[in-house]
Amino acid sequence: MNFIAQLGRVAVIAGSLFAFSGCQPVDAAFDCNTICTRYKDCYDGAYDVAACAERCREKARVTTDYYRSVNTCEACIDDRACVSATFSCGADCSEVVP
Repeated sequence: MNFIAQLGRVAVIAGSLFAFSGCQPVDAAFDCNTICTRYKDCYDGAYDVAACAERCREKARVTTDYYRSVNTCEACIDDRACVSATFSCGADCSEVVP
């Protein structure tokens, strides 16, 4: 890869990080994607992860309580199998995914 292409990549990454300045938006983006992907993997193979993650990120950006719900849900499902996450994390995650 040449220097100009590498420089372009660095500029894109830096711009993305600048757009998500502060830890909360970056953390919410990661958590939302994790939660939505997990829902697809465990419950609905046709689930639209991109739309779910976008809704989740936007709501987490403007609502502090929702952001906390996203963090709580992601922390709960993190190391659990699908069935265990359903029973243990259903209440924590019900606001984030259907």
